[in-house]
Amino acid sequence: MSKRGSDFLYHWISDHLQDAPISDPVLMVIDMAVDAKRAAQTQGIPGQEIDEEIGAMFQVLMQELREEGHSGT
Repeated sequence: MSKRGSDFLYHWISDHLQDAPISDPVLMVIDMAVDAKRAAQTQGIPGQEIDEEIGAMFQVLMQELREEGHSGT
């Protein structure tokens, strides 16, 4: 992953992660991944620059949600 892609993804997630209760964390993570990739492409960052990192970052989000009791199960 490029530094540009990593920086973009980090800031995008920080700006778009909701504070409201999460009814379906899996769907939220999927939607955020799709939206982040589209936003990156809109800013001229090819998807492959964030593909590698996007999975890792969203795995961390899912782990944090599980620890907070938002597992959806």
